[in-house]
Amino acid sequence: MLHYMTTKKVFNNTVKIALPLLLGSAILYWMYRGFDFSSIKYVLLHDMNWTWMILSLPFGILAQTFRGWRWKQSLEPIGEHPRSSVCVNSIFLSYAVSLLIPRIGEFARCGVLNRYDKVPFPKALGTVVTERAVDTLIVLLISATAFLMQIPVFTNFFSKTGTRLNDIFGMFSPTGWLVTAICGVASIILIYYMLRHLSLYKKVKEMLGGIWQGICSLREVKNIPLFIFYSLAIWGSYFLHYYLTFFCFDATAHLGLSCALVSFVVGSVAVIVPTPNGAGPWHFAVKTMLILYGVADNQALYFVLIVHTIQTLLVILLGVYAWIALSFTKTPVTLGGPKELTRPAE
Repeated sequence: MLHYMTTKKVFNNTVKIALPLLLGSAILYWMYRGFDFSSIKYVLLHDMNWTWMILSLPFGILAQTFRGWRWKQSLEPIGEHPRSSVCVNSIFLSYAVSLLIPRIGEFARCGVLNRYDKVPFPKALGTVVTERAVDTLIVLLISATAFLMQIPVFTNFFSKTGTRLNDIFGMFSPTGWLVTAICGVASIILIYYMLRHLSLYKKVKEMLGGIWQGICSLREVKNIPLFIFYSLAIWGSYFLHYYLTFFCFDATAHLGLSCALVSFVVGSVAVIVPTPNGAGPWHFAVKTMLILYGVADNQALYFVLIVHTIQTLLVILLGVYAWIALSFTKTPVTLGGPKELTRPAE
């Protein structure tokens, strides 16, 4: 029995590692089949403006640093006061280990805090849920902003194709509008009662309930303005880390803020698919958006391949730095019992 359970555990762990790698590899193979990789060297040496790429890298570091500082603030209401350096290094390390096993980073950073600052693992993991709730809300706001910014694009599309929204709306009489509204409300009510009897409804309800509980728990944070600043700074840094790379290439330098914001949102949603650092889904999503904005297929492939590779290398370097820094970090010393600890200075 023990041998069976061990074998099953090994099999499950192997699947967790192998499946994301296979999924990401399959998408990348499909995208880059027939692609001339030898041309990448010429693009890197002659067609790419490295100044903008270098300017984008500090924002990638800042995004993770702000996340570490925000996490420290999230832990204070539950009586835990880890060192800022340990929080930041745990974030650096969590992103790096997630390249091996997607989503394992959330557990890894909680383990780092438990080892170096004796923060109970369940407590640390609970605050991660709160953080994810905040991040979900911000992504939704960014998505709404991106949509609103693209309204002129949609209007331009309708005008060029000879279709106007006013003409479509004008086809409805007052009675038609009333009947349409009644049908719409009836459809919503019917769908609501149907979903109530499905397991999907319960799962969605539990997910939204968890997000709401996480948001409500933020009331206990001492400095709400600082927490909001950290949250906005995280995503602002992520966006600048991505947006500045547009100016590295002639094909994307002229696209503007709207395209960058829309492709950023689409890429952020794509990384939900559990592959190492979103490899594969991110490439496909961002490449598709760039092509919709008029970028040639080959140029879009250059962009996503080079940008994602360099940003992934940054994640690896930060992870290596965190591992070295933590190896020189002192752990608390127990003096009179498990709760009486002295911590080294920041």
